[in-house]
Amino acid sequence: MRSTVPIALVAALSLAAIPVFAASAGDIPSEQQAIEMLEAKASHAQPREQCFLYAEIMHEMTDLSLRQYAAGDVNRASALLKQIQLVSRKIHLSVARNDKRLKHAELLLSSAAFRLTELLHSSDYQYRPLIQQTIADVNQAQDATMMQVFNQ
Repeated sequence: MRSTVPIALVAALSLAAIPVFAASAGDIPSEQQAIEMLEAKASHAQPREQCFLYAEIMHEMTDLSLRQYAAGDVNRASALLKQIQLVSRKIHLSVARNDKRLKHAELLLSSAAFRLTELLHSSDYQYRPLIQQTIADVNQAQDATMMQVFNQ
C-alpha cells in the first residue's frame, strides 16, 4: 500500500507538468518580444542602470536559449548564444560606470553562467565550442562586475 501512494503522486505530478511545459514552449515569441523591449529600455537607460539591465537581458536570453535547445530549435538557440556574447561585451563596457544594482547584476550573471554550463554538459559536441565561448564571455562580464562590486 505504501508504494502505490508515492507512485500515484509522481504520476499525478508528471501529468500536471506536461501542460506547463507545453505552455512555456508556446511563449517563446512573447519572450523574444520581452527581450527586445528590455534591449530598447537598456539602450535608452541612464548609465547607472545599463549594467543591470544588460544582465537581466542576458539572463532572459539564457533561459530562452535553454528552452529552445530543449525544444530542438538549435538554430535559434545558437543565434541567441551569439547575442548573449554581444550583450556580455556591453556589460563589460558598462560595468565601469557607477551602477546602482551592480550586485544584482553579478548574481544574474552567475545564474546565467551556471545554466549555460548545464547546457554545455547536455549538448551535442558540435555546439559545444559556441557554448564554451559564450560561457567564457559571461564569466568575463561576471568577473568585471564582481571586481567593481568590491571596489565600491
